[in-house]
Amino acid sequence: MKRKTGTEWNKIEEVKKDEKIGKEVNLRGWVYRERSTAKVAFITLRDSTGIIQCVFKEDSPGFKEASNTKVESSIRIKGIVEKDDRAPGGYEIKGKEISHYQKSEKFPITEDPSTEFLMDARHLWLRSSKVRKMLKTRENVLEYFREFFKEKDFHEVQPPLITQAGVEGGSTLFDFEYFDETAYLTQSSQLYLEAFITTLENVYCIAPSFRAEKSRTSKHLTEYWHLEAEMAWYENQDNIEFQEEMISYVANKLGEKNQEVLKDFGRDPEVLKSIEPPFKRLSYTEAIEELQEQNIKIEWGEDFGAGHEKALTEEEKEPVVIYNFPKKIKPFYMPEAEEEDTVLCNDILAPEGYGEIIGGSERIWELEELLKRLEETGTDKEAYEWYIDLRKYGSVPHSGFGLGIERTLSWLFKRDHIRETIGFPRTINRVYP
Repeated sequence: MKRKTGTEWNKIEEVKKDEKIGKEVNLRGWVYRERSTAKVAFITLRDSTGIIQCVFKEDSPGFKEASNTKVESSIRIKGIVEKDDRAPGGYEIKGKEISHYQKSEKFPITEDPSTEFLMDARHLWLRSSKVRKMLKTRENVLEYFREFFKEKDFHEVQPPLITQAGVEGGSTLFDFEYFDETAYLTQSSQLYLEAFITTLENVYCIAPSFRAEKSRTSKHLTEYWHLEAEMAWYENQDNIEFQEEMISYVANKLGEKNQEVLKDFGRDPEVLKSIEPPFKRLSYTEAIEELQEQNIKIEWGEDFGAGHEKALTEEEKEPVVIYNFPKKIKPFYMPEAEEEDTVLCNDILAPEGYGEIIGGSERIWELEELLKRLEETGTDKEAYEWYIDLRKYGSVPHSGFGLGIERTLSWLFKRDHIRETIGFPRTINRVYP
């Protein structure tokens, strides 16, 4: 079909209004569903804004073409908007003309709905209503985060994704040959954000991070989207309060603005609208005691696994803050707390058993303390010379955190697996498509 110039195209969302009843509209999109009889052809059309039923009767010029289309064919339709409470959304199109951009082959998704196949055919499964709603609302959630940071006078920055230094440890780094050197895909933008605070003070980024963790759980991706922030002049308690306020803001906004899509995913919007700071807080030591009281085997000094986090949050309605973890299980940049062998840090665990969504800490800002910690942890200082420089030229107290976007969405939308919250999930056993 030749492209028709001068046509005013309508989005489906625009035409599902009473003022459009009786008006002629031009729609284009994909065939979501189709069925035909000898006298009438029904096409459910979809575009990025929704779906609408289009009806072609046998006396319509477009009836024959409409009767010979297939699911996922790309088409254009001209017709009249009518009110019909029986139709999806209460409106339908009385079809006049239809033509194809491209007639689809038999769509394979309709034949094999298994999880493994849908992952292999992710490039096609993106067209499903559920995925479309998730992707659009994911965009809304990122907007709400950005709104919050804007209100707090933060600056969004773009740190590098290629680095020579890890943040969380060498065993989970993806390394590759970078011309004549070895480089890594970033695990976190934290260290670079610490450099940005010396010129912008309060900064954040939303960027991919990469972890070569050999984890086959419902909450791990090898490539995920990371919201990270660093704040000059913030101490540990300031950091925790900021995180609580941020999570509450986004949850409340989502509950207010996206009620229908939340209900589609089985989430009661009122639950999100009711979240407010401060959250329940437990020291790491108190959390260990609580787990032991539940007869869960864990000793002081061990890190939490998914089962521990689930036990601590399964009955909770709001997130839980765990603070001051053991020094030996945390990175070199966290300062010591008053409690022996602990550091000034926190995790925020999402309620209902979803577990960790945020990790944050105060940062060591004095040169001698940082050098001492690098020595204690056996960290090679060469790759961190630039980071050490930050402590030589006007260093200030500061704190920061990182939030996993997909983990947070899993909680907000009550999803069973993190792969449901991103377009093309990357896991230990999946890099296709």
